Amino acid sequence: MPPVHASLICVAVPFLAISAEHGQLTGEGLEGVYRSGRRLLSRCRLLVAGREPVAVQGRQVSADRARFVSIVRTASDGGPDPDISVERLRYADGTERITLRSAAGRHLRLPVEISLGTDLAELSAIAAGRSGPELPASVHAAGLRWTSAGAQAVITADPPPDDALASAGLLRWELELAPGASRTIELRTGRDRSARTSGGPATVLAPARAEADDPRAEALFGTSLDDLRALLLRAPAHPCDAYLAAGAPWRCGLAPAEALWAARMALPLGTRLAADTLRTLARTQLTGSGRDSGRIPGPLRAAGPHLPPSCTGMEATLAFPVVLAEARRWGLPERDVEELLPAAERCLGWLRSAAGDGALLPEPLPAGPRRCETQAHAHRAALLGAELLAECGRVGADGLREWAGALRRRFREAFWFEDRAGGRPAAALSPDGRPMPCLGSGAVHLLDTGLLGSGRLAAGLLDGAQTEQLARLLGSPAMDSGWGLRSLGSREPGYNPFGHRGGAVRVHETAVAVAGLAAAGYEKEACALLRGVLDAAETFGHRLPEMYAGEQRTAGGAPLPHPAACRPAAVSAAAGIHLLATLAGIRPDAPAGTVAFTPVRSAPLGALQLSELRVAGEPFAVRVSRLGLVMVEEAADGLQLGV
Repeated sequence: MPPVHASLICVAVPFLAISAEHGQLTGEGLEGVYRSGRRLLSRCRLLVAGREPVAVQGRQVSADRARFVSIVRTASDGGPDPDISVERLRYADGTERITLRSAAGRHLRLPVEISLGTDLAELSAIAAGRSGPELPASVHAAGLRWTSAGAQAVITADPPPDDALASAGLLRWELELAPGASRTIELRTGRDRSARTSGGPATVLAPARAEADDPRAEALFGTSLDDLRALLLRAPAHPCDAYLAAGAPWRCGLAPAEALWAARMALPLGTRLAADTLRTLARTQLTGSGRDSGRIPGPLRAAGPHLPPSCTGMEATLAFPVVLAEARRWGLPERDVEELLPAAERCLGWLRSAAGDGALLPEPLPAGPRRCETQAHAHRAALLGAELLAECGRVGADGLREWAGALRRRFREAFWFEDRAGGRPAAALSPDGRPMPCLGSGAVHLLDTGLLGSGRLAAGLLDGAQTEQLARLLGSPAMDSGWGLRSLGSREPGYNPFGHRGGAVRVHETAVAVAGLAAAGYEKEACALLRGVLDAAETFGHRLPEMYAGEQRTAGGAPLPHPAACRPAAVSAAAGIHLLATLAGIRPDAPAGTVAFTPVRSAPLGALQLSELRVAGEPFAVRVSRLGLVMVEEAADGLQLGV
């Protein structure tokens, strides 16, 4: 894949605009404007008075907009100060506003040229190095047009150019600039700017905000929310339902497990995203009488250096009942619960069928291993699913609880690997039952047990002593890079700081670790990981990539970006929300009309206020003081509050 870590990526799916920091679109690499994975514009080079502007700054203004500033030196400049500045505002949909400002003391007449081109290539072909040559242009109204194999791109300009040369893909103007005056040229790619949309209804996510003694909290929360909105997609056949694309630029479509993970971590922003995502995935659920009946399909993906090469794509099936159960606690309307409950029952039915007569859940591969994190997902699904069924008057809860109890006993016997350092959970059991004792971030899912009624957390697979040992291991230098949690310990064979499951920091798993450690009472380890991610976020402009290198932090250093990481990514943006919400420890039970709190008492960011959240469908605001005390400042009428 071409590297994207140094690019500015504007996103409002299905639109993307990928630019280098200088702002010129040169046609190199991935640069260009895309819609639904097709590049509509690959080249957009600006010349002023025959010269290329000198780049001064390029930066992301919001998820869907970047700003580039440059200066132009003319032959009449008499000193070090340039007379002409150029500002380019580029939007994800390809709209671009180019503004020239004059500080000269005289009238200027400036020739302006913009050369345009495109190959109308698919993003997948560009990533594989098969983009092809630029296409010939034709003059179209106030701009240019390109066509190929049923695809078309149109660029229009306002004001219209004085001259348009199709053979060169060139638009020209002669601009008059009085002293202190400015002139703007607006380019539009394919459609009017008024048609630009973030891809989903504005009401899907609450307009929440964070304020804290540590200003990074507000920046991270705001940027994360902005990125989530930019990644919203509408279900094509059901435009009222929105879900999150996995990430830009590579994965601007639905990834079932990641969409559910992101919706779950974003529950403090309201339950609509969760409901829409669940509805979308319920339509993909396999039916019939075969062994896959009830499963929600997911993609195969690499499992890391210590496990067989593919995961089996059953994560979404195990996450579905969990997200439904927890969304109900946050206030999902009962009509939505009733609509989605049959799909959750089918997921739980698949789980019991896939487990068979054994206590452990195998991978649905021939002679596949039994992975640690899969058991954690299955155990959580069984316990939360059982309570969901029982409270909704459905059958099957007792059987799920019995199976979860058997899994818990078997896991503690088979998965815990004793060593001289105090033991650790195995990453997996081989088909013949041997533990694979490498330590990776998959173990953090053992701490994520899920939310039950009255603000209780479900039982975990580890006992108290094992949880304490795991917390110690996660807080060790082998796992905590100083920028977040490594996906594989630095002392493990096969460690690679850039390996997405071999040592890189995966942001959402660090967020899961922070929440799980805090809930288990290990605030020291949780706060160390939290501070590391906040420090890393600052170097990334508070837009967290899905992963970055797990190299050990050093004085004066900075986290190394992963050249292929999506940024923004749904799970990392949602992780930013989850990290800060963890500090307040909000545990709602909307059906019972209660909200409990387990704040992080050490208040690692000082005082923190979260406003315009949603609990029980109504605005909710909470403040955590510097002493770790919770004060509710806004809540739905009738909610009983307690710590």
